[in-house]
Amino acid sequence: MKDDACTSILVGKKAAMDGNNLIARNDDTFSPLNQQKFVVNPAVHGQKGRKIKSWLNKFEMDLPEDAYRYPAVPNVDYKKYGYYEESGINEKNVAMSATESTYGNERTLAFDPLVVDGLDEDCIVNVVLPYIDSARDGVQYLGKLIAKYGSPAGNSVLFSDKDEIWYMEIVTGHHWVAQRIPDDAYAIAANRVSIEEVAFDKPDDFMWSEGIREFVADHNLNPDIYAWNFRHIFGTYTEQDRHYNTSRVWYGQKILNPSIEQDPEDPDLPFIRKAEKKISKEDIEYILGSHYQDTVFDPFGTRGTDEEHHRYRPIGLNRTQNAHILEIRRDVPEAMAGIMWLCIGGPTFTPFVPFFTNMNDTDPSYSNTSLDYNMNDAWWYYKSFAALVESHYPQFVQVDVKYLTELNRYFRSRVAEVIEAGQKYAGEELTAYLTKANQETVAHTRQETEKVWGELFKEAIKMSKLTFNMDKNL
Repeated sequence: MKDDACTSILVGKKAAMDGNNLIARNDDTFSPLNQQKFVVNPAVHGQKGRKIKSWLNKFEMDLPEDAYRYPAVPNVDYKKYGYYEESGINEKNVAMSATESTYGNERTLAFDPLVVDGLDEDCIVNVVLPYIDSARDGVQYLGKLIAKYGSPAGNSVLFSDKDEIWYMEIVTGHHWVAQRIPDDAYAIAANRVSIEEVAFDKPDDFMWSEGIREFVADHNLNPDIYAWNFRHIFGTYTEQDRHYNTSRVWYGQKILNPSIEQDPEDPDLPFIRKAEKKISKEDIEYILGSHYQDTVFDPFGTRGTDEEHHRYRPIGLNRTQNAHILEIRRDVPEAMAGIMWLCIGGPTFTPFVPFFTNMNDTDPSYSNTSLDYNMNDAWWYYKSFAALVESHYPQFVQVDVKYLTELNRYFRSRVAEVIEAGQKYAGEELTAYLTKANQETVAHTRQETEKVWGELFKEAIKMSKLTFNMDKNL
């Protein structure tokens, strides 16, 4: 279901304007309509005999007796499409986003083929996030599961805590490499193997599957004479990569490093970069919703030819079911440090709403998504709002930009307000307070969106082609 999808951005704390680690991703699916909900999975203590079984293959495994609480964004129709919980921050303030579909080449897959009934994306968050205490622990924990069960697809996974960010690429049935993103750098990934030179003498910065160097050597898989480049060994270099994948990395790096001239079809764009300025959450939101603005490749643009407008796949798509930025703050008490900025409906035209993840429930408009169209549901509501804006893009886009800018102003002040007021609470009282505060933020966002929605509809009515100029007295 998730083939050829998703774009990921990882920003180290010293590269981020707010000084906090940030991991972000668009969850793109094959169909524009794949309903999702936002729920809280409660903590589990001493429950024996717990199991999980995939709805997509024959994978199943026993689960530990204890599990941390965490929010997630699963499919509504999980029996048809699988769980796909996508992202969350557990009660130990460990963030996880999974997965970025990633593809190994035929040379490596010939000797370590994918495992049909292994652990895939549909269950990967469920069996990892509730059981880890750090980002590094997440890589190690998932690595052991891949060694035991194998992987039926190429999947890349993002982990972060307040200290570290890790990007893990699983590209064959059992082999993977993970790289720590430097604190003063950022990385963008788009459905290709991204990790480059692996420093096996630096275990603080890299982790890898057992026996991967021997595997490469035994099967003569390294095309480089001196280097050990994970992308060169395991990655692909196809026409689809050039038009579907690398152009997205190019555009993200163009926004964050505008002075660097690069080719959008360069197959070896660097994975790790240092930006020319500190990176804000608004920068990440812009990139996740982008469509090659201010270039000849913008499908909404007036510059360039029709062929250029459709040459490359945009980052923001109508089939982006949710986008998220997972933030672990360093300047507040741990009980208020995890914030999940969730955009449900598409990041090009709709807002990233901040949710403190120390909560025991989400707003019903987020948790009770219907399979049938229902404007009470946040997923359907914001999908519809995005469709309205796009339907008259030249006339509505600046109204939408103003709306999103004002909400971002509100969200920043709202987060500060909630944190300040939350200082007087602790334990379950704090969780209850943050849960209520999240719901108030949801209500305000809906109220402000309703106002804009009404103005846009009034303008749309005026733009009907079923009109005729006539004497005002007739």
